[in-house]
Amino acid sequence: MRINAFSDVCLRIIMLLSATPASELETTRAIARQVGTPYNHVSKAIIRLRELGLIEAVRGRSGGVRISDAGRLATVGWVLRQLDSRVDLADCETPDGVCPLIDGCGLRAALRRAREAFYAALDDIVISELPRNRSNQPVSLTLGLRPPD
Repeated sequence: MRINAFSDVCLRIIMLLSATPASELETTRAIARQVGTPYNHVSKAIIRLRELGLIEAVRGRSGGVRISDAGRLATVGWVLRQLDSRVDLADCETPDGVCPLIDGCGLRAALRRAREAFYAALDDIVISELPRNRSNQPVSLTLGLRPPD
């Protein structure tokens, strides 16, 4: 199974923020540079992660974002479930609308079970435990991401 680009960016942001000291705030622009993703994409991800309660935003001149307590406990499986907006993995439609095999087809149910098995395999992986910053390098280098400017 493959995750979409939005989910990938969200996971990277959580990992980056979990490796940042709790007292520090990161700006959206700094996060975008560190995860190597356009600012607009990161802004949308920040909004969604805030809605999920995984990050906290501080407004104002010296504002920014930081990971929340819930974000420190979030698992990969849970986050991916929240971000997955697809009803079905297969596009069961023809140009005329509905698939002619829809009444006797078990593919959709099988794909839903496979997707849930994928997420279940990731339910024990806490995102904040993934960054392994064992060197004195910035976390972006440790994660194999583009270094900040």
